[in-house]
Amino acid sequence: MQIWPGSPYPLGSTYDGVGTNFAIFSEVAEKVELCLFDADGTETRIELPEVDAFVWHVFLPNVEPGQRYGYRVHGATKPDEGLRCNPSKLLLDPYAKAIDGTIEWDESLFGYHFGEPDSYNDDDSAANLPKCVVINPFFDWGVDRPPRRAYADTVFYETHVKGMTMTHPDVPEELRGTYAGMAHPAIIDHLTQLGVTAVELMPVHHFVNDSTLVDKGLNNYWGYNTIGFFAPDHKYSSSTSPGGQVQEFKAMVRALHEAGIEVILDVVYNHTAEGNHLGPTLSFRGIDNQAYYRLVEDDKQYYMDYTGTGNTLNVRHPHSLQLIMDSLRYWVIEMHVDGFRFDLAATLAREFYDVDRLSSFFELVQQDPIVSQVKLIAEPWDVGPGGYQVGNFPPQWTEWNGKYRDTVRDFWRGEPGTVGEFAARITGSADLYETSGRRPVASVNFVTAHDGFTLRDLVSYNEKHNEGNQDDNNDGESHNRSWNCGVEGPSDDPEILELRERQLRNFITTMFLSQGVPMLCHGDELGRSQGGNNNGYCQDNELTWIDWSTVDDDLVRFTRQVAALRRQHPVFRRRRFFDGRPTRRGVHLPDISWFTPDGSEMTEDDWESGFGRSIAVYLNGQGIAGTDVRGERIVDDSFLLCFSAHYEPIDFTLPAGEYANQWEVVVDTMTATVDPNVIVGPGNTITVGPRAVVVLRRVD
Repeated sequence: MQIWPGSPYPLGSTYDGVGTNFAIFSEVAEKVELCLFDADGTETRIELPEVDAFVWHVFLPNVEPGQRYGYRVHGATKPDEGLRCNPSKLLLDPYAKAIDGTIEWDESLFGYHFGEPDSYNDDDSAANLPKCVVINPFFDWGVDRPPRRAYADTVFYETHVKGMTMTHPDVPEELRGTYAGMAHPAIIDHLTQLGVTAVELMPVHHFVNDSTLVDKGLNNYWGYNTIGFFAPDHKYSSSTSPGGQVQEFKAMVRALHEAGIEVILDVVYNHTAEGNHLGPTLSFRGIDNQAYYRLVEDDKQYYMDYTGTGNTLNVRHPHSLQLIMDSLRYWVIEMHVDGFRFDLAATLAREFYDVDRLSSFFELVQQDPIVSQVKLIAEPWDVGPGGYQVGNFPPQWTEWNGKYRDTVRDFWRGEPGTVGEFAARITGSADLYETSGRRPVASVNFVTAHDGFTLRDLVSYNEKHNEGNQDDNNDGESHNRSWNCGVEGPSDDPEILELRERQLRNFITTMFLSQGVPMLCHGDELGRSQGGNNNGYCQDNELTWIDWSTVDDDLVRFTRQVAALRRQHPVFRRRRFFDGRPTRRGVHLPDISWFTPDGSEMTEDDWESGFGRSIAVYLNGQGIAGTDVRGERIVDDSFLLCFSAHYEPIDFTLPAGEYANQWEVVVDTMTATVDPNVIVGPGNTITVGPRAVVVLRRVD
């Protein structure tokens, strides 16, 4: 085999049509071997001949896509100094574009012998580790162009590739659970009819199925256990050829783009699948442990853990930062994705100890000409000290607004004293974002997500029911801010069932008509339940997959209609915060007004009363173009929203004539139909049912 020096950049394996360049960073290595594997598993080792700035590299002519490989790194093994090189362990390339196979859990994958954590294990791990794959980088994108929707016009849909497609009757069986299944017209049609503009895919980076779950007969379903930040996981691919998952993923993106749907990836750069000091040696640990991981300063055999997973990526090291930035750019440039949701994003801001919005990671993102131009969504917390950082991310970022979730849940379960904060949340959370130069779209508004109850379970259970996770129901959040409407779990009581349906409509209406960007969790519009399990991370089965045979058609129709109402009326998609001033010259009414049910404007005493559960808000859209319920263009987009979490009906007196000559009811969550088409005059009363929302549009 010919061996040429090659180039230190780009890192990873790069096929150029003639051969493949291999490059890997390690500052602690004394020697690096590239290991090539034939179809029968025969291993050929090639010592990398060149090293520049701690990047070891080689070019091999005639090595083509489909070649399986890994590395062995020779160097010191001194765990108390943070050095864990062990050439008996085959290592995955951190820059691998594809990974073939799954881990077969075995003692050889660990740097020590079980029961002897201070021992040295030199058993060869190659037979039990998946292999990296050289990929074909060429793909016919045709005329693919990113949809590039403004945040104000965006509707996020958090979904799981497998869970979304696994039981859909119109998706061919061989495509279910795959990227190709996600691109199937039946799935895309459902999304477009809902008005979804961006799918937020739960982790598709190649991840490890934890040994503790495998031993229990369970699986890591969610995928927050990444080992390959460049590789789409082959478990979601219908292709059987090594590296075929890359082509299939690109085809999925192209199909979604053709439908006007952006693709957002949920990415997990805060930790890796190698766990704590007792974890396996799969990649980073054996390549350069102290460069890639945050170690305890006083005893470097242990790992800092701000993530609850055993380790934390070392964002203080330039090569770890380069890894993250290179990965982000790769997914945008080569895979055409449109943005990222960063899991436990506060961890990436811990350059030293505290969460710091001026950290190197945020500075790199800010100045990067590629990454800075896509959608960036933070999960603004981690499990470390001071980790809850909602409202504290830089101006370029949007955030999962956990305070919105908690407040809206509290309001609709009837908690007293929530009206004031409820008002702040549904109008864009100015208290969190306005002072940092951001706009209402900084708030990604959600009531449910993958982590926690489904929307159906939120109104059906007071307690979590996670017995199937085999952890004695100790896992998962215990404080869910849920309300079962009177009976725990399934019920055949018609009054309870009707109340639950109404609560579902209340949550959906509130979320879609709030200022900010709505995010719907997959299946919530279908009435999906997980039987009260609020931590389905290990349930890769019918419990967590969408059951397309039990769709709540009325709820689907209602969700589509409310989403369309938001889309048709810009007053629900404001790009600036309300300021209490007229919307434009010649208009004397303020842009927003708050009313008590008796029709009087809210006073300071009303806001501070602590017992109110009902409120109305006038959104002034005078001079703003929208469409009426018949699709005809209007130039007055004003609405009155009446919210009542009271357990009895409440009469709301409508504002005086200066606010409207007539009001048209367009939503009443007492029914499953949008547009009851009831006309009400100013000063009249309208009855808002117990725990219900009524939305009225100004008619002149």
